Amino acid sequence: MYRRTKTAPSFAALVQAWFAEYLTQQRALSEQTITAYRDSFVLFLKFVEAHLGKPPATMALTDMTPELIMAFLDHLERQRHNCVRTRNARLAALRSFLKFAAHRDVASLQVIERALGVPVKRFERPMFSYLSREEMLTVIGTPGSSWLSQRDHLLFLLMYNTGARVSEITGVKVADVVLDESSACIHLRGKGRKQRSVPLWRSTVKAARAWLRVNPEFQPTSSLLPNRNGHAMTRANVALRLTLAARNAVRSSPGLAERHVSPHTIRHTTAMHLLQAGVDISVIALWLGHESPVTTHHYVEADLNMKERALARLQEPGSKVPRYRAPDSLLNFLKAL
Repeated sequence: MYRRTKTAPSFAALVQAWFAEYLTQQRALSEQTITAYRDSFVLFLKFVEAHLGKPPATMALTDMTPELIMAFLDHLERQRHNCVRTRNARLAALRSFLKFAAHRDVASLQVIERALGVPVKRFERPMFSYLSREEMLTVIGTPGSSWLSQRDHLLFLLMYNTGARVSEITGVKVADVVLDESSACIHLRGKGRKQRSVPLWRSTVKAARAWLRVNPEFQPTSSLLPNRNGHAMTRANVALRLTLAARNAVRSSPGLAERHVSPHTIRHTTAMHLLQAGVDISVIALWLGHESPVTTHHYVEADLNMKERALARLQEPGSKVPRYRAPDSLLNFLKAL
């Protein structure tokens, strides 16, 4: 008698199970993460079709050789002009799939092990760019009479107050904002479905109340900062409005003319201002929703003022260390013994 062998799943079946079962149900990853993984695989499959002449439906797991993956990563950097961070993020998606496939197709373990050997690429981490308090306040500005002006004012104020990521701030619902005098705060949903609450300044509470009075039709489930069509703002939408605000602020803060102010710049600004105010690094990590305080330590490296204060405590080379001279009162005391 012959023992029946279980047929190995096809590459297409593995990809579908990875998305439909593993990422969505078992890992319960956020929508943003799943979208990023999906985009990575779309780019990879299009590259494979052009490079090997194989449609995605006919591709096999054995086709995922280290040489093919390296060619795809080089294509991202050279033809698509992606940065190293993006290249490593695409590789992380492929590695996640390969680790999943190893449990479903044991016969291909050797192939998968070779593919997992493709390393991430090192890169120089740029210094954080952040604004001074005066520049930040100029960008926030004062709300005008138009609907867009009032929305943007609250948007930038909330971003500076909370240090929230773009995805977090655009996902805020009306019910997520607590405007009580004693416990005003906002509930944010961060990476990995982690939730955190951040207290609000009185000025932020005042702006939020004024915004809700302008929009009495908002429901608890409505987006707090919608676009003209009533939908949540997109990442590109926020970046565009911030660019326009920074451009208008150049008249009051000329230094902004040569700066690229992105939504993440405001996040860095919040972190740096908290650090400069003496807030403990662990508290800043909780404030920003960092998974590890190690990430927050990069802000310490970027703060030149803190380094200058530390340097001032050191004795410069070549300078003479002054000898201790006791005051006369002390000398008189000792002589009287």
